[in-house]
Amino acid sequence: MLRIAVPNKGMLSEPAWSLLQEAGYQLRTQPRQLVVTDYDNNIELFYLRPLDIAVYVGQGAIDVGITGRDMLLNTETTAIEDLPLGFGASTFCFAAPHDSSITKLEDVDGKRVASSFDKLVRDYLTEHDIQADIIHLDGAVESSVQLGVANLIADVVSTGTTLRNAGLRIFGDPILESEAVLIRSPKLSKDDKQLVVFKRRLEGVLTARRYVMVDYDVPVSKVSAAVALTPGLESPTISPLRDQQWCAVRSMVEREKVNQTMDRLYDVGARAIIVTALQASRI
Repeated sequence: MLRIAVPNKGMLSEPAWSLLQEAGYQLRTQPRQLVVTDYDNNIELFYLRPLDIAVYVGQGAIDVGITGRDMLLNTETTAIEDLPLGFGASTFCFAAPHDSSITKLEDVDGKRVASSFDKLVRDYLTEHDIQADIIHLDGAVESSVQLGVANLIADVVSTGTTLRNAGLRIFGDPILESEAVLIRSPKLSKDDKQLVVFKRRLEGVLTARRYVMVDYDVPVSKVSAAVALTPGLESPTISPLRDQQWCAVRSMVEREKVNQTMDRLYDVGARAIIVTALQASRI
């Protein structure tokens, strides 16, 4: 039975639950339920703190888990990132007061940096040969500069509103671009049959969310131009029609580009364009 850890709270929790539900797995029915055994799919779901998931997976107590890349890299663990999941995107950056002389990475040398992700920050600074005093805080790191605890902070940034309200500005390159990822225990082979099935089902949902199926007819003389607009994941399906001057094309198109693609298909002479939502297949 595959043991899977999912976030019990936080910004990654609901998207993770939704992903598993769409993949056909049974979720908990009570908010305080910590473990769900899904006998039909031969898995156990463990609802754990997001910050702890990488630790459990790295030690092999859990086979796979869903957590943030930033949380994975901030732990002393051997858990392996196995699959990006396309949600929970965030950027990890340095920020300093508007009137501070700290404007580039080199200026961090010798300063006090407050962060909830001290290992991640320390590793980054070491990689760039910068020495600084890393001060660990569990939250609300924006207040540390105003209260004199630190000269600057390193934190997750979404809109930047919280930083601006605290009188801080981002500087330098991002420390890390993070998102939700599926991680695997080093004790579990990447070719494990149950893991392969689980990943295929998740990938099926991610593909169905990202793409739609587009069917259209196009003159044979315009096939090359049309296929250039709808290359699909690998290659589109092209079928001859009774009228030998025309053929039918079926391909996948990214959802966010579908309207633009349809307009261009009409421009090259396509007709009878049909767009169909995808559904993830379950193994």
